[in-house]
Amino acid sequence: MLKTALTYGLAAGLIAGIPLFALVMIYKGPPPANGMLIGSLIMAAALSLIFVAIRRRRDRELGGSIAFGAAFLLGLAIVAVAGVVYASLWEITLAVSKLDFGTEWARIHMEQAKLGGASEARMAEVAADMERFKDMYSQPLLRFAMTACELLPVGLAISLASAALLRNPRFMPARKA
Repeated sequence: MLKTALTYGLAAGLIAGIPLFALVMIYKGPPPANGMLIGSLIMAAALSLIFVAIRRRRDRELGGSIAFGAAFLLGLAIVAVAGVVYASLWEITLAVSKLDFGTEWARIHMEQAKLGGASEARMAEVAADMERFKDMYSQPLLRFAMTACELLPVGLAISLASAALLRNPRFMPARKA
């Protein structure tokens, strides 16, 4: 299982991280307004390898059957490895691009609040929130952990769905009539 998690996790992390690197280098800053949608789609595509890995392990290594728990744990292990690879690539992206992401993110949120017609009180709240974010984001270990966890919601959903779809029914407890 470890080899499968490392192999597919590395691949998923690279598939998710390399386009992010390219987008930052192309745009010379944070991705465009639809960047979150693009990022989510890239993450989903990358983490679809979870389904492939579970199916491959079930069919080629386990004789065609896998329990829900084993499948789910394999999916989570792949997400963990992918998260580390993805966060590592983000740190490389920040170093190469010299992007001050915390400041850029804060600027974008301030502009959005202003364009949304936020009151002065609301603008002050957003500014305070963004200052806290910039302080937090300037800490490398915390930034790394935050970035690694970006894959977790999508990975958790794909792991659950894959484990449910690929489990073998004979691992289900018998129902009492």
